[in-house]
Amino acid sequence: MTATARLRAVTAELVPPAGVVRVVSLSNLAKTAAHGIIMSVSVLYFTTSIGISATKVGLALTIGAAVGMLVAVPAGHAADIFGPRNATVLAMIALGLVTCGYAFATSFWWLTAVACLVLAGESATDASRGALVAGVVPPEERVRAWSYFRAVANLGVTLGAVIGGIGLYFDSQAGYRALLLLAGALFAVAGLAYLRVPVVPPTRNTEAQPSLVVLRDRPYAAFVVLNALLVMNGPLLTVALPIWIAQRTEAPTAIYPAILVINTICVVLLQVRVSRGAERLDGGARAWQRAGLVLAACCVLFALAGGLPVWAAVAALLAGALVHVLGEMLHSSGAWSLAYGLAPEGSHGQYQGLFGMSTQLGSTITPFAATVLIIGFGWSGWLVFGAVMCAAGLLAPAVVRAARKNPTRSGFSATDEPAKVPETGSATAEPAKVPEARSTTDEPATDEPTTVAGGESAGDPLSSDRS
Repeated sequence: MTATARLRAVTAELVPPAGVVRVVSLSNLAKTAAHGIIMSVSVLYFTTSIGISATKVGLALTIGAAVGMLVAVPAGHAADIFGPRNATVLAMIALGLVTCGYAFATSFWWLTAVACLVLAGESATDASRGALVAGVVPPEERVRAWSYFRAVANLGVTLGAVIGGIGLYFDSQAGYRALLLLAGALFAVAGLAYLRVPVVPPTRNTEAQPSLVVLRDRPYAAFVVLNALLVMNGPLLTVALPIWIAQRTEAPTAIYPAILVINTICVVLLQVRVSRGAERLDGGARAWQRAGLVLAACCVLFALAGGLPVWAAVAALLAGALVHVLGEMLHSSGAWSLAYGLAPEGSHGQYQGLFGMSTQLGSTITPFAATVLIIGFGWSGWLVFGAVMCAAGLLAPAVVRAARKNPTRSGFSATDEPAKVPETGSATAEPAKVPEARSTTDEPATDEPTTVAGGESAGDPLSSDRS
């Protein structure tokens, strides 16, 4: 391979291809930049500028998270019925509007109301966006597409955090409010970008079956429970690890920002490559198996750092960070594959709503669990989390085998023999081609049937990684 060919191959893994994937990636850049701003300034704004206690801020956000989880499945079902393209646009613009309410929240109850609206809007946006992507990207290309979205999301959050850091430096109430209004505007811009994405026809349920069929799907319920357990790897890095470093290791706290930089760089550069082979359900199950094992190993390394001298603790933490980010990327790849493939056609919105709810659940309970187990019991707490995530990963093939009893799931072909999910092994896949974006300026205001590249009808709708 010539140097030019290698450069093109590397560029193909870093730059989203022209078309739908690039449009959604740019939208995701704006959306996650808004997240970065909110994450960096909101808590300090409410506690220092407004005077709401940290306990009440945490309670308001917890109540909002609970409301968001309750809204996820109904919002996804609504996207299936009314069409996910327009639902995504409306949900994202509404999210932008209610986010601006943060800038004017002056009491606990006001903050609680705004948090409920914002986090409900997040759930609706993620569910409808997932259904939309499933409708405009062919099944075998969805994992790769989401890999680009996640890589861009890491850049967006970093950019938003930098912008928020400027506001923290000046530390003025007017500056904080301006940044929160900017975040709302970025959400709205992200929503308007979806007008460049082809419309997807709404689902017309002609069969006598329950509306929320996902609530009766036991294999999918098992999948989302396992996902909630594996999702814990994120808060372990962002919540438990910095406290562990400061309170239980000899390593300098300055090592933690370096760990976050390593994580961001690795995801941006390697997520697309790591996702190869997870396009089909058997590959997704293998990715989850490996994720469980790798994340368990990272927990062991983090635990070891607690009893080592400075240089060895730093080495263990850096090694654990590298192992963690590999497990994180494997988990994401497998989650996208299973979240799509285990859902039946025509119901992706509600299924991805439940998938998103499991992500929110895992992210919500982990900080408390980590404080009790890791900070309270030390290295043994890390081993408990490692064992849980290892078990969750190893159970993935069993969930896929159980799901094969229903051949209507989008990950199975009615004409193919069911493929056996191996316990070990590797899979490779060629980089997928992604359909080009098409202007929809001449489309009607409502979602009408359309055809995507490759001649496939755009009728099978996922949600992603919370990004």
